[in-house]
Amino acid sequence: MQWYSHLYVGKKAKRHRYAIIQGIREEKLQPEVYVITSPQNGENLCDIYPSAMLLVPSEKKKERMILGIAVTYWEALEVVRGMVDDLYQKTGEVSAASFARFTGYDVW
Repeated sequence: MQWYSHLYVGKKAKRHRYAIIQGIREEKLQPEVYVITSPQNGENLCDIYPSAMLLVPSEKKKERMILGIAVTYWEALEVVRGMVDDLYQKTGEVSAASFARFTGYDVW
């Protein structure tokens, strides 16, 4: 698991940013915490998962980059909206390929 160098953090998550990151690294169960990750296919811009999904043995094996963290699913959607806004302002387009270049991960 890798962490995006410019991690996106929701407003509620910002208050507990370091505790959330540490909890994910230490594989602790954190109810209501969501992670925004690199997509598992080339069609999506990103994936949103409850942080508990990272504790499932089959999911631990998958190589992914954590792009953002949020408290509640709705906040995760707001974080993704902010990511897409940033992408459009910097590249002038919204696509999986431009998002991959923007964040520095390989979608394929």
